[in-house]
Amino acid sequence: MSIHVVVIGAVAVGPKSASRFKRLMPEARVTMVDRSGRISYGGCGIPFFVSGDISRVEELQSTPYGTLRDAAYFKKAKGVDVLTRTEATRIDRKTKTVTVTDMASGRESSLAYDKLVIATGSSPFIPPIPGVTLEGISPATNLDEAEAIKDALAKGQVNNAVVVGGGFIGLEMAVALADMWGIPTTVVELKENILPGFLSPALARMAARDLGDHGVTVLTGESVQRFEGENGHVKEVVTDKRTIPADLVVMAVGTRPNTQLAEAAGLALGERNLILVDEYMRTSDPDIYAGGDCVAIRNQVTGKPFWLPLGSQANRQGRVIGTNLAGGSARFPGAVGSWGVKLFEESAAGAGITLEGALAAGFDAELVQVQQVDRAHYYPEHDMMSLEAVIDKASGRVLGVQGVCPNGDSLVSRINAVSPLIAMRGSVEDLGNLEVVYSPPFSSAMDVINVLGNVAENTLKGRSRTISATEFRSMWDERDAKTHCFLDARAQADAAPYCAAFGDEWLNIPQDQMKDRVAEIPGDKPIIVICNTGLRAYEAQRVLDELGFTDHRTVAGGLVSLNRMGLGILPKK
Repeated sequence: MSIHVVVIGAVAVGPKSASRFKRLMPEARVTMVDRSGRISYGGCGIPFFVSGDISRVEELQSTPYGTLRDAAYFKKAKGVDVLTRTEATRIDRKTKTVTVTDMASGRESSLAYDKLVIATGSSPFIPPIPGVTLEGISPATNLDEAEAIKDALAKGQVNNAVVVGGGFIGLEMAVALADMWGIPTTVVELKENILPGFLSPALARMAARDLGDHGVTVLTGESVQRFEGENGHVKEVVTDKRTIPADLVVMAVGTRPNTQLAEAAGLALGERNLILVDEYMRTSDPDIYAGGDCVAIRNQVTGKPFWLPLGSQANRQGRVIGTNLAGGSARFPGAVGSWGVKLFEESAAGAGITLEGALAAGFDAELVQVQQVDRAHYYPEHDMMSLEAVIDKASGRVLGVQGVCPNGDSLVSRINAVSPLIAMRGSVEDLGNLEVVYSPPFSSAMDVINVLGNVAENTLKGRSRTISATEFRSMWDERDAKTHCFLDARAQADAAPYCAAFGDEWLNIPQDQMKDRVAEIPGDKPIIVICNTGLRAYEAQRVLDELGFTDHRTVAGGLVSLNRMGLGILPKK
């Protein structure tokens, strides 16, 4: 007997589940409903359309072979009926019907279903800030909004732009505006760092420095108080600290799940009003499935439900739903939360949870950092990668990994390698022994991932004892030769500029000369050991241990970390 599946929502989960189901049960009937006239598009590509990397907005709605994914396409190629500009207003679980309204005519009708898929996604959160309804203020989350922004830019109507929110979309939009269009752009982020919840303060500072070096002003720890306009169009953004001129404002302060229909239908909801689903993507009603931005999934690090509104998750969930609609038993195991964002020269990426997230989840966690080139050091082309791991102290389990690197592909390949290890509750030992492709144009014989695992193991066993680059800079700014010794473990040629700048305040003893020059090392005050990346400082620390010194720390990431964060100490020429 043929069944009828109704799908509410036609952007990511909806089309994927409908198409998968029809491939498995071609005799069945599927009706997909969406409020918009444009369906099945890649919203994550909007910043790259604005930047000009993608020339036509239709490319975001097209198949890899150039066919527009509109209602006619789904009918002809997939056998799926699509009702666009149609809003689902009510789900009646007893009669198994969905009430829908044609948004043009206002005509109401009813769709009977055997199985139902809720793929209602999320909507941009627009805080009730005075003036937020002025023209020129947009969340830039759909194709119509993207076209309007690009049209205003092309016509020269934007002289200054402000992006409210320092998350993925906000930063990508800031890059697009400043890079392609040369628009003076300011990012205003309420939290103390950009990419809050995804990067440590140190890595976030590296990312912010990249933005600043390319003309984007980054203001953190600052809140927008109101928008001022002229003739109905935005002209200024007023924060708690300043007034910023703006002809265009992108509101990128997050989204909220669209779960009103599910709530009214009596389906089980969790935190943030997210729809609760099992591993088969079934809701509390076995005849109703849900996926994408409106559901909570299992966090494979904490084991708890969490929200991960990403197109990659939505598409994988859609396939699971489509399989199970056809009688299958596919499972969606959850996610560790892998992500990436391209800036100007730098890219940032990560998987799992940050130190802050780990502590909030109840782990006794530690953060370790390494700085290493992403290829063999002797290969002509290589980039410095800053990589951090969050480790559970008791078990050595890897809880998260995050990084910043000019070569985004190189960074993402490392994150992709570690992501399944995190899902499988891998340890620092597993990280240190993780097999990755080795060839000098692609990696080092001891890859940065393996070094990260080894550093984490040394840290947990107490062999490596560090302070952060930020702590070092504060200590250096408040330095007193009577209270601390700053010991440079590099070769004399490397240390020479620092010795020349700081004299007796900067002691240079190369690591391989320490045993012969032990008399020069003070034993009556704490020693801060530093080198370029931390490797020689660690080796020096082991020598100091052997020589009987007990009060010494190395600087995590060394001078490279300091300089990449914009905290370098050499006087500017």
